Amino acid sequence: MPHFRIEQSTLPHGLPRFSLGSGEPLIVLRGFAANHANPKGMERPLELKIVKPLAERFRVHAVTRAPGMRQGATMAEIATQHAEALMEEFGEPVNVLGLSSGGSLALQLAADHPHTVRKLVVAGAGHRLTDLTRRVQRRYTEVAATGRRSLHLLAPLMTGSRLGQLALTPALWLMDPMMRPSDPADPLAFARAEDSFSIRGRLSEITAPTLVINGDRDLAYTPEIFRETAEGIPDCRHIVYPGASHMGSFTHPRFASDIADFVLS
Repeated sequence: MPHFRIEQSTLPHGLPRFSLGSGEPLIVLRGFAANHANPKGMERPLELKIVKPLAERFRVHAVTRAPGMRQGATMAEIATQHAEALMEEFGEPVNVLGLSSGGSLALQLAADHPHTVRKLVVAGAGHRLTDLTRRVQRRYTEVAATGRRSLHLLAPLMTGSRLGQLALTPALWLMDPMMRPSDPADPLAFARAEDSFSIRGRLSEITAPTLVINGDRDLAYTPEIFRETAEGIPDCRHIVYPGASHMGSFTHPRFASDIADFVLS
């Protein structure tokens, strides 16, 4: 894989951004993050593994929610902030890829601000959270906000096996100090916004050509939610990767090429 120069900056409204590659712009709305900042430490190589293959075909701009998020902010307000930032920066509709929680935001953006999105890719996300994902995400952010270790609380979204969770939990507990939020209020505010996110009734309003991608072993969502999302959006394609988990779908060998074939066609 070629070496890419990585540039870090902020979009209007203070949205952290890191950019790499060349070609047509591709806005990547990052998944749920402990910090509303560009990734560093253990997060950085994990995220570069996802975006580097995309940077071979695009000028990738990976965007995070702004720090200092208001408690009580809604997904609609966050989408408006992103729409204003993207139009001020690029001046025209752009291609948007939403990863996981970033996919929730991407769906809200495309429904509320269709003039900002040229083509839309929603990966590992759907029109609402499952009860499990909502419960786990809420518990993680609430405990983190108290300053206690909380990373291990995400284990149920990483493996559906009870034995797997028992094995993974202590490892995540030990890793927690290296991945702890610097400002726990930010992920808590975003989790609460996504907690009430539900856009099934508005999927038909999305006018951008759309691609939905998911793995068939994704524990964060159900196959029904992915299918309902794809069926509810006009002009939508749906790709399912057999055997792929939630994160595994983002690193699937076909992920970057499937996105490039769709966006550049």
